[in-house]
Amino acid sequence: MAEDGKTLDLLAIGRSSVDLYGQQVGGRLEDMASFAKYVGGSPTNTAVGAARLGLGSALLTRVGADHMGRFIREQLAREGLDVASVLTDPARPTALVILGIRDRETFPLIFYRDNCADMALSEADVDEAQVRAARAVLISGTHLSQPGVRACSVRAAELARASGGKVVFDVDYRPVLWGLTAREAGENRFVADAAVTTALQAVLPLCHLIVGTEEEIHILGGSTDTMAALRAIRERTPALIVCKRGPHGCAAFPGAIPPSLDQGVTGPGFSVEVFNVLGAGDAFMAGFLRGWLRDEPLERCCELANAAGAIVVSRHGCAPAMPTWPEMQAFLARPDRPHRLREDAELEHIHWATTRSGTYDELMVLAIDHRSQFEALAQELGAGASAISDFKRLALRALDQVAGGDPRFGILLDGRHGFEALCQAADFRYWTGRPIEVPGSRPLAFESTADVATELAEWPLTHIVKVLVRSHPDDEPELRARQERQLLRLFDACRKTRHELLVEIVLPADLPADARTTARAIERLYANGIKPDWWKLEPATDPAAWRNIEAAIEAADPCCRGVLVLGLSQPMEALAAAFAAAAGCSIVKGFAVGRTVWGAAARAWLAGEIDDAAAVRTLAERFGRLVETWRRARAAVGEAA
Repeated sequence: MAEDGKTLDLLAIGRSSVDLYGQQVGGRLEDMASFAKYVGGSPTNTAVGAARLGLGSALLTRVGADHMGRFIREQLAREGLDVASVLTDPARPTALVILGIRDRETFPLIFYRDNCADMALSEADVDEAQVRAARAVLISGTHLSQPGVRACSVRAAELARASGGKVVFDVDYRPVLWGLTAREAGENRFVADAAVTTALQAVLPLCHLIVGTEEEIHILGGSTDTMAALRAIRERTPALIVCKRGPHGCAAFPGAIPPSLDQGVTGPGFSVEVFNVLGAGDAFMAGFLRGWLRDEPLERCCELANAAGAIVVSRHGCAPAMPTWPEMQAFLARPDRPHRLREDAELEHIHWATTRSGTYDELMVLAIDHRSQFEALAQELGAGASAISDFKRLALRALDQVAGGDPRFGILLDGRHGFEALCQAADFRYWTGRPIEVPGSRPLAFESTADVATELAEWPLTHIVKVLVRSHPDDEPELRARQERQLLRLFDACRKTRHELLVEIVLPADLPADARTTARAIERLYANGIKPDWWKLEPATDPAAWRNIEAAIEAADPCCRGVLVLGLSQPMEALAAAFAAAAGCSIVKGFAVGRTVWGAAARAWLAGEIDDAAAVRTLAERFGRLVETWRRARAAVGEAA
């Protein structure tokens, strides 16, 4: 708890929606062929941005009792927000917005908000305890447009002031949401209207901070003369006023309004290529609040706000484009970033690595993604392909029996024989990996079309892409280059389709290896710009090999999720020795083992010697033994330390 007794930095109130962003850039919205799905809505975006910058954030909104409403709540929880006040409305749908990037200045959008859930917020939805716990409450202009949502916003603002909290007002003016333009003119940012001005000005006495673009200052002040509008606002409130000026940064006015915008308090601006302005203002607010709620100098608040806005205008999407605090620090530390910011590989990698869902201090995976081995076994025993599929569903049952819903467990399943089990796995919280390589291929080939990204576009985002490459750092140059090109293609496809990547390296048995060989193979891939989220490596029993692997990963990618030890069909005793050797390296998070667990059970079940219950029992027993073996190895390291 902070010294002021507040346990929450920010409670944002108002719009939440699902943004459907056209993935084709430079064309009409009519011609979009596919859309990316993100959470959206100005206060929602700001709450996400604030959370990513290290502020404790919550959102008060309503979502529908539908798939999109559940998506919003789940995504906000993944972002670290308090979702206790993300309320479900059983009668109204979740709001939707369809957006596009037409050119550098045109960003068409259509709001689908008729009778939507978040516009049904009322005073009764305000959790007084939550408001009193917040250092700041953020209200927005859109939710002053109807009586019910207006009463909700005003009630929260009054409670915040009464309990020593701050009230932040994002003017957030969308004429279409006040009924002033046609639905198709959603991108229009300004229509003068005296009634809107009156409605917005009514909340000014409650505010401590007011943020808006020049057009929003115009509607709030009732004049298209920016300085006159600022003076009109100042007559009604002593609040800090911040005017967003796009590429020119911002101007802040803590006191009397000077003759010109340039005489306000400013922070350094940042010159970047504008790719998409949507969401930049919400990022600006998040950046400003990061400084303001921590009592930073006003110039620093402006700098953080300008930086956050500059980062977001360079990317696709609103909420997903918001920078994290490590990313912000990296951006500010290097003034020589490229003008085309989204091509900054270092910054994009930090963004990716610091916005992945979940953390894994431990991960134990049942690997049952084998295809050729199962096909050979089924042929030998006279079983059909459907039997393989059925057995893999039994394996998922066995995993769940051991894991009991613990997200530190996972499963590797293929889309060929394991598709039904993959579909069932979506209902669990387990880490789920899926192979992309042609089994046994060397040089590496993919089970997909020529464009691997096209294949991955059809995979759920929760599927971690696993690729097994049989590689040695001393391979013939042509073979090595061909395989590295394939891996680079796959890495790029994973980032573009927002999938995590696991690279499994198996050294060819006919080539010599020592304690540095696997580490050298890893170093080569890093040198080619390939940064997997996960590595899956052979069960070495030499602790020096693991130390070399850890050093290679930490030197090239401190953000790597970690390493899993694979099994290679070795007996339990051999894996116990490998676990003992690996457990001392913090980069090793666990294991992903298959045939050691399922080999005997699969043979017996496919041969008709045991029934389903016995197969599940056997799989669970062997996998459970492996889990205990790994945990004993980790515990022994802790005891020794």
